[in-house]
Amino acid sequence: MSESPGPRLAREVGLFDATMIVMGGIVGAGIFINPYVVAQHLDEPLAILGAWALGGLIALVGAFVYAELAARLPEVGGQYAYLREAWHPLLGFLYGWVLLLVIQTGGMAAVAITFAAYFRELTGLSAGTPILASCVLAGLAAVNCLGVRAGSRAQSALMVLKVVAILTVVVAGAWFLGRGGDASPAGPSSTRGFLDGPSSGALALGAAMVPVLFAYGGWQTANFVAGEVREPRRNLPRALVLGVTGVVLLYLAMNFVCVQVLGAEALAGTTTPASAVMEAAFGRAGARFIAVGIAISTLGFLSQSMLTAPRVYFAMARDRTFFRAVAWVDPRRRVPTVAILLQAAMAIVIALSGRYEQILGYVVSMDFLFFGLTATCLFVLRRREERPEAGGEGSERFARVPGHPVTTVLFIAACWLVVLASALEYPGNTAIGMAILLAGIPAYRAWSRGRAVGGNAP
Repeated sequence: MSESPGPRLAREVGLFDATMIVMGGIVGAGIFINPYVVAQHLDEPLAILGAWALGGLIALVGAFVYAELAARLPEVGGQYAYLREAWHPLLGFLYGWVLLLVIQTGGMAAVAITFAAYFRELTGLSAGTPILASCVLAGLAAVNCLGVRAGSRAQSALMVLKVVAILTVVVAGAWFLGRGGDASPAGPSSTRGFLDGPSSGALALGAAMVPVLFAYGGWQTANFVAGEVREPRRNLPRALVLGVTGVVLLYLAMNFVCVQVLGAEALAGTTTPASAVMEAAFGRAGARFIAVGIAISTLGFLSQSMLTAPRVYFAMARDRTFFRAVAWVDPRRRVPTVAILLQAAMAIVIALSGRYEQILGYVVSMDFLFFGLTATCLFVLRRREERPEAGGEGSERFARVPGHPVTTVLFIAACWLVVLASALEYPGNTAIGMAILLAGIPAYRAWSRGRAVGGNAP
């Protein structure tokens, strides 16, 4: 597709910063909390760790899929560009539509509220939680408007602090166990076999995989900034694989420590497992320290979201299927300033309205629906490469998905099983999410008509 005239985005994101963006998109507050949700479904320590290992394997396959897509189409917008080029511009638009209205905005508002709540508790600040959350979102938008280098460096610094927080819990748990600590029995809480009974059977594993896969989600957002990564065909695939592998190791270490220190039964009975481990090791000071870590982790997730998601809306506007002003690039900073401000404004509105919890109910089904759809793009792009007129040109230069097509099909199936599980568990939320998705069809047609008639979107 042709580039629009005017300033272009700057390629200033290197391999390290790209890897931190990948990891930052995955690691939020969830890993400090979600282990207890999984333990409520699986009451055997080995099954709990197995679920997190399986989730990590699925995420790693997904990283390889997106790495090959990034190598084939190193364009700004990531998933939006893949769906547009492989299938139809409508599918790309619908992804951007639900990203703005559901997936990213609702998630950012909820995480901003979480950060504000922790920050108020730690500092005793009297400001209201929604107001504080809005100030944080506005501040991060301002940082990202300074340039992609400023945004990526801030994100990298916060990600390093998140890694330190997770490793602190792991080391604290290991130290506690090493000195013979006994917070709770670490053995199995029952004698049932893995396939016996509702709490440890195959259905329970399926239910446990929903929060596990959700905790591993987010690495795909690094592809949004492909247009600003240096040597994207080389650096972005490497960043995806390195970043996801790093997170898998961190998650497994965290869950191992939680299971060993607390035991499966006690882990299922606490909503703050990381704090419980730190308190067992270092008392109330340890619990307070990890509260700081969780606050930093939520801030890092917000920073990553503010850096990446606006690039999708920018790409849509550049294609003239969204408000044209969103395609504006600051000629000095070379960032899509209007797109960044749009994302911040939407998240602030949701945070102030208090509707973020309702929107979060739609996030899982929409996110994983498009995960699977995006992976199908790989089949289309490979088939095009094999056509006689393509001549197989340059096929060896792409990062290839190991075990394709089997691994890619399994990844797609895993994503859509999550959608099915979410629909069965929360049919109302899934139906509303689908309604929002379908509402994007007339919106796309309206923008497309405006482009065809006058060359400008409404």
